Amino acid sequence: MPPGPPPPPQPYAGMPQPGPTPPPEKSKLWLILGLVALAVVVIAIAVVLFVVLVLRAGTVTATQVKLGDCLSEIPDGSQVRTLETIDCAEPHAGEVFAVLQMPDGDFPGQDAMVKYANRCAPELASYSPAAVTDDLVRLFVLFPTDETWSDGDRAVTCVATLDPPRAGSLRG
Repeated sequence: MPPGPPPPPQPYAGMPQPGPTPPPEKSKLWLILGLVALAVVVIAIAVVLFVVLVLRAGTVTATQVKLGDCLSEIPDGSQVRTLETIDCAEPHAGEVFAVLQMPDGDFPGQDAMVKYANRCAPELASYSPAAVTDDLVRLFVLFPTDETWSDGDRAVTCVATLDPPRAGSLRG
């Protein structure tokens, strides 16, 4: 018998196996990068929601209110960080009628703040003479704390409170 074709080669450990090649192993680096990107997106969404929901368009810090600003409500509590300002044509619970600047120096203490706040009543008479005789108008005063003083806050903010809220400015 004549010799036949040679037998096919036999695979050994160093040769690739016949058939489809398995997919390459996914890199752990890509998984970590994906998780980091997801975390960044989640944090960005949280920051945007905080700004939209907590710091609404009319919300200002207590140190940013100015003469003539109207407040949607009067804060309750001694530590006021933010206030909601609205157009004075809308019903509002308070109106800033004076912002007095205390002199620089060391924090003068709570007693000195209260004494300085006594300057608000004459300021109301100048801002709105009619408000002085209105029994529904009261005074509310915002003044620096030891903490805000160290940040440069020197403003004693005088607010006329209105109960019930009213539309229109008190300014005379």
